[in-house]
Amino acid sequence: MKANRLKRSGRRINIPNKSQIIILFMFIFAIAIVAYIYSRPRISILPVKHIVFIGNKHLTDDELISLAGVHVGESLITISNRKVSQRLLKSPWIRSVSVRKEFPERLSVVIEESAPFALLDMNGHLFLLDEKGEFLEELKDDSIPFLPVITGDPFKERDGFSEAIKLAKFMTARGFLSGTDHIEIMIQKPHELALTIDGVVVKMGAGRYEEKLERLINLENEIKNRGIFVDYIDLRFANKAIVKPITSEAVK
Repeated sequence: MKANRLKRSGRRINIPNKSQIIILFMFIFAIAIVAYIYSRPRISILPVKHIVFIGNKHLTDDELISLAGVHVGESLITISNRKVSQRLLKSPWIRSVSVRKEFPERLSVVIEESAPFALLDMNGHLFLLDEKGEFLEELKDDSIPFLPVITGDPFKERDGFSEAIKLAKFMTARGFLSGTDHIEIMIQKPHELALTIDGVVVKMGAGRYEEKLERLINLENEIKNRGIFVDYIDLRFANKAIVKPITSEAVK
């Protein structure tokens, strides 16, 4: 009787069975594995082993890798072609980008760079411009490529700068650069646009550049044949050219 009372009044102790012990052990083991994985550098799936750039002439591969924000060892799967393109297009030197994943280990990037079109001389600083008038970079060394020079401040004379770019395009297309040593276009009001060609001032004004350049070519031949020393040439008037010769006193 006494033993029965003790059995009823005592607490019942549950002893885990074998299957519960195994489940508990597996749970602890799984937590340990997860902790181990996250405490070490992640292993990339299909890691990039080769990053290849095609078409770059001005920008180096190292510069492009830095701009693109991709690295060898990064997973080819997780790389976003769109984001890589967006990062690269932030550089003014890059006109277009095509990114292609070549599984299992290669990222190929085709670059179309902007070409230097003209030099801007602004307040004693030289800048490379593309054909749209966008700044590419400031020249820091002494090596200056032979390009038409645009002189002035494009931020103060935006219309005049736009006309100077248009004129430079026409002159390049017409082949004026090949036969001259120095071409300089001065940024002014559009109707006052002028340039110097090998020291000769040519007043162009705005518009009708093809027609004006044709007249200039014909005038150059006549001036050379006559041996005239020219002060300036004015082509601003339709179907008319004014040639101001240097006086004999000025020549002496």
